[in-house]
Amino acid sequence: MIKLKIFLLLILLVFGNSCSKKNIQESTINEKSLDLQVLEAYQGGLEALDDGDVLYAAKKFNEAEILFPQSKWAPKAALMAAYSYYTQDYYGDSIAELERFIKVYPLHKDLGYAYYLLSVCYYEQIVDEKKDLQAIIKAKKNFQIVIKNYPNTEYAIDAEFKIDLINDILAAKEMYIARYYFDKKKWIPAINRFRKITDEYDTTIYAEEALHRLVEVHYTLGLVDEAEKYAQLLGYNYQSSKWYENSYSLFNKNYEIKKKERFKTYKKKSNSFIKKFKSLIN
Repeated sequence: MIKLKIFLLLILLVFGNSCSKKNIQESTINEKSLDLQVLEAYQGGLEALDDGDVLYAAKKFNEAEILFPQSKWAPKAALMAAYSYYTQDYYGDSIAELERFIKVYPLHKDLGYAYYLLSVCYYEQIVDEKKDLQAIIKAKKNFQIVIKNYPNTEYAIDAEFKIDLINDILAAKEMYIARYYFDKKKWIPAINRFRKITDEYDTTIYAEEALHRLVEVHYTLGLVDEAEKYAQLLGYNYQSSKWYENSYSLFNKNYEIKKKERFKTYKKKSNSFIKKFKSLIN
């Protein structure tokens, strides 16, 4: 009886070992087969992308990812699907793929690129400062993520440049609205808009005009001390600008007269110099 038990145990061990080897071999074959299918689908996506058929390319890249999600090719395929859509301005599809990539592969080494491409998709949908702000805001938000989390990459360098352009657009929108309030003599909302430009977009080309308008509004309201404060700030930062001259003329009524006199004198001297120069070369 004991011998029979030992014999059955040995058979079970041998059979189990045999089945185990068989399962490993089948698993290895299947994995190789899957890996090959993934590579074929991925290669098909690349070829379609080269031919300009981006929809089919994206389909093949998605197929490569689905076939073997544990493969190293899966996240690459997901990114390539997003890039395929982007190349032909299918921004909505590209954004959907990139947002999914960020959720599914939060630790992937190419996450910085995913955020950068996502930012660019929003950025390239910006029309002008009078249109919907959603694309502008989302582009800026994602570019800021790139700069913060991936500062030592080429993506961060371009992100900083594009944020400067975005800030110009946002400042332009604020200026557009502020001018409207200014023209309608709605001083309080105008002041709020001009101050937003000086506070949040002080590096943009609209900061000078915003400071001058604040001088102008406060001076009009009889708040001379407040107007002088903004005039000093304008003079300190932009003394050579036309907006500083405009502000200065508010406090010095003779400024425009003297300016015209200086211009006439300069013009006479300039003309006499030109005549003299012409006589030398004739």
